[in-house]
Amino acid sequence: MPQEIHRALLARSDLRPRFIRAEKLIQTCTTLAAAFALSALLSFPAPSGDSATAGRASVIDGDTIEIHGERIRLNGIDAPESRQLCRDSSGKEYRCGQAAALALDDYLAASRPTRCVEVDRDRYRRIVADCFRADGANVAAWLVRHGHALDWPRYSKGRYADDQQTARQGKVGIWRGLFIEPWEWRRGKRLPVSG
Repeated sequence: MPQEIHRALLARSDLRPRFIRAEKLIQTCTTLAAAFALSALLSFPAPSGDSATAGRASVIDGDTIEIHGERIRLNGIDAPESRQLCRDSSGKEYRCGQAAALALDDYLAASRPTRCVEVDRDRYRRIVADCFRADGANVAAWLVRHGHALDWPRYSKGRYADDQQTARQGKVGIWRGLFIEPWEWRRGKRLPVSG
């Protein structure tokens, strides 16, 4: 039936120019929509696993975000806890966990959406993932390189060791003073009393 209508419309010489223009417009729109969809897919790094989540990320703490109601722990790093205190270069205490969370929020806001590729689940059933900004930048690497988180060799196998060395040498973030590794802080270890 549609082919018969198509032939009948083409047979009418008074409708032919309008019909052909409309047909070309539809083809052009379809091509543009396909190109747009392809460019959106290619703007992210290729996933290393089957399960990926993308969207606007809300920051929970320095190494945990939430996308579409799903908690996601950044793979291979550990940031100071929200209540954790560190000391800056002058010896003044500050909430380094809070500073890490605020830095992460600013970093993610500069290039949305965030895309995370699941690599595991932790003991709290949170997704553990490698996450990337819309510009393709690795979120965990940035946090470590800017001194807002540490390479966690137990899980990263040293993946962020070079980024950590850059932060340590530059004395940025927590490296500008004294801190307790977050995994030790959770076990109860605290900074010595200053005096």
